[in-house]
Amino acid sequence: MTESTTHPAQANGTSTGTELGRYLRARRARVTPAEAGLPAGAGIRRTPGLRREELATLAGVSVDYYTRLERGRETNPSPPVIDALARALRLTGDAHDRLRDLAELASGRLTEPHPTADHTVRDSTLRMLDALTPLPAYVVSRHSYMLAANAPGRALLPGLWEWPAEQRNVLRYLFLHPVGRVLYRPWEETVAKSVSHLRAIAGTDTDSPQLTSLVGELLLKSPDFARIWERYDVSERGGGTKSFEHPTVGAMTLTYEVMRLARTGGQRMVVYQAPEGSPDEAAMLRLPRTH
Repeated sequence: MTESTTHPAQANGTSTGTELGRYLRARRARVTPAEAGLPAGAGIRRTPGLRREELATLAGVSVDYYTRLERGRETNPSPPVIDALARALRLTGDAHDRLRDLAELASGRLTEPHPTADHTVRDSTLRMLDALTPLPAYVVSRHSYMLAANAPGRALLPGLWEWPAEQRNVLRYLFLHPVGRVLYRPWEETVAKSVSHLRAIAGTDTDSPQLTSLVGELLLKSPDFARIWERYDVSERGGGTKSFEHPTVGAMTLTYEVMRLARTGGQRMVVYQAPEGSPDEAAMLRLPRTH
């Protein structure tokens, strides 16, 4: 199936072609000739990153074929071609997987629909959130809308809960809320991971009005989001570490785990913690434990 409707990648009204073509174009612009093992050459390069003919040569395909692929006129690349392009573009891990997914989508081979987003949090999950106190914990939807949290989890993101429920999106909070703009250290590195996760979802979740609306709003209101979005970085969300400059409890660095909840349309539970007896744990334990 080809993409014929407006979706998150087109929300700014400027993109054309397939999502596969947009991804190839964005990633090509980020690889320098030196990184690809090519001589710099003479004169001024008008193209950021690799030229089409350079990438085609590195991947072992014709320039005409690659141009048609990038412009969306070729929609059935073989797995070996996709893998060759990934090697030439230096794509590994999630970025390589995303290229494969987009090729499947462009060719129509990706036919299994994504589960319908469900914003209803099960009672058993709510009890689990409360049982995790004093660890901050919350549940977000497939598109990072905040669905539920225990008391420390609410306190961890101050100001988010002042918004109406339908506006409580973590990405929206990071880019548009004044507290979200200064809560994390370093801010850009932290939010870039959230954007790359949304990019991973948006590549194949092309028929979600909610996601289209969210991305469109952020592209319109946040130049920082638009800049990071156009990098086309993709990653699946897992655990890691976040450093906070929290307005109530001060500086702290917490580890977090992300757990997918079964049969929920993509809901995830996020749980934070810190080493026992550490200053970070002491700061975390100062987060309010009552709603």
